Amino acid sequence: MDVVSIEKTKENFRLLYNTKGRFVLHKVAKEEAGYKLCRVKRVTRGPKGVPYAVTHDGRTVRYPDPDIKAHDSIRLDLETGKIMDHVKFETGNMVMISGGNNIGRVGVITHEEKHPGSFEMVHIKDSMGHTFNTRLENVFVIGQANKPWISLPKGLGVKLSIIEDRAQRMK
Repeated sequence: MDVVSIEKTKENFRLLYNTKGRFVLHKVAKEEAGYKLCRVKRVTRGPKGVPYAVTHDGRTVRYPDPDIKAHDSIRLDLETGKIMDHVKFETGNMVMISGGNNIGRVGVITHEEKHPGSFEMVHIKDSMGHTFNTRLENVFVIGQANKPWISLPKGLGVKLSIIEDRAQRMK
């Protein structure tokens, strides 16, 4: 979810995964390049009782909104380092998979399974109606309902079968 800006050409790119697990540079507008999404790993209290949130990329954000919990995503302003907005990890929100066999796929959370002593599983349905599940650690919330906060690369995070992929390439 990192943003790369090239000053000489005035181009901005967001670094995402495609459905084959490769990095892809997705061109974004200047307004969208001003923020990035961060997944909250934990929220705790530091010295003198100051609350802070630790994100997936190692950032520490002090005084987060009290509604922000682990596994939620925050929209972080890159200029100031402040939280602009946040989205909860809950059923019905749009997610992108950031690890495992389903890396790069985008869908909506349909169900969450808790397994004490083992991995928590999340069931996801993509825009084509295919359902899949993955571990909770691999899920990154990117928007509320069906509206993502970031623009998505070609294919919109839908994994095609081998036959569908070949047919699309032959067009």
